[in-house]
Amino acid sequence: MHIWRDEDGRIIGTTAEGEGGHGETEGAVESALLHFSTPRDAATIATFLRTRVYRPESLVWLEGYQALLHRRQEKGITGLSAVPYDTETTVGVTKAFPLGRWVHQQRRVYRAGELGDHRKTLLDEAGMVWEPGDEAWESKLAALRSFHRAHGHLAPRRDAVWGDADSELVPVGEQMANLRRRDGLGKNPQRTAARAAQLTQIDPDWNCPWPLDWQRHHRVLADLAADEPDGRLPDVQPGVQFEGDDLGRWLQRHKQPSTWAQLTTEQQERLTRLGVQPLEAPAPAPIAARATKGPTKAQQAFQRGLAALSQWVEREGADRAVPRGHAEEIAVEGETEPMVVKLGVWVSNTKTRRHKLTQEQRAALAELGIDWAE
Repeated sequence: MHIWRDEDGRIIGTTAEGEGGHGETEGAVESALLHFSTPRDAATIATFLRTRVYRPESLVWLEGYQALLHRRQEKGITGLSAVPYDTETTVGVTKAFPLGRWVHQQRRVYRAGELGDHRKTLLDEAGMVWEPGDEAWESKLAALRSFHRAHGHLAPRRDAVWGDADSELVPVGEQMANLRRRDGLGKNPQRTAARAAQLTQIDPDWNCPWPLDWQRHHRVLADLAADEPDGRLPDVQPGVQFEGDDLGRWLQRHKQPSTWAQLTTEQQERLTRLGVQPLEAPAPAPIAARATKGPTKAQQAFQRGLAALSQWVEREGADRAVPRGHAEEIAVEGETEPMVVKLGVWVSNTKTRRHKLTQEQRAALAELGIDWAE
């Protein structure tokens, strides 16, 4: 038995007697391994050729490579998979090959620029994890691919989880929210670009400039319209829900002129392609019928709060509560500077005093998805 160690004296492999060692000549090893008159299966011969086992010192590398493949096959691993440092496995006659330390050594050689290209290729094919964060990213990406195959979008609800019977549930809603944040893909420019490209390949709209809540509703409605002969949405009334989203209410709110005006041009175009058009604004009342007095301060404050809440819902979704200390900037007609509305306080106060709201005010809040206003 030969014990193989790295330059720090750590064991990274063993070779049994008769498999080749330091005392054997290169020709003897080639004869032992590649003498085709000796019965050998095609897979073994292919492995010898692909790993270029022609020299005694390459035997330990082949043993480690075979140990890595054996572990993946034994555990049914696909894709990238990190090997813990203390992992040992059986390969050939070796019962406890130090695979974890061998993999660690391959990373060190690679970082030093001394790993041959052919070995790098073989290890890549075997799911080698060169950076600690790569395996976690691949696992996350696999869950998002699975979610997209089932839903047709990467715009899950914030509380959405996803998985199957053979895996743990993944919080895909939180993951997508985090990925869309600044530096959500990391701070390394090359890695960020590569990961963004992978997500774009799954769903080009994963990082759309509008809230995921809006994107999710639109995608579900677009899929619904795709089944219609003319590609236009059928009549969807409030109360029609899909996976917790009230599609009818959302659609009716976006037909309101005030909501439609807050959408970007592209959002308006996407809804228009589904046959959605804003309702006509009511004609102004005749001068004689108008009230002599304008809105009260309380009414003006409600309208400002409603406008701020509408912005919040469009950006964050109706299901996410407004933090008590949150403030929202809104544009005010006739003013050059935006007005700051203490939205969290306004929502809390309005909820407490909801019994004093008019029917019109309750209806306006209900259109935004505020359940306590109904």
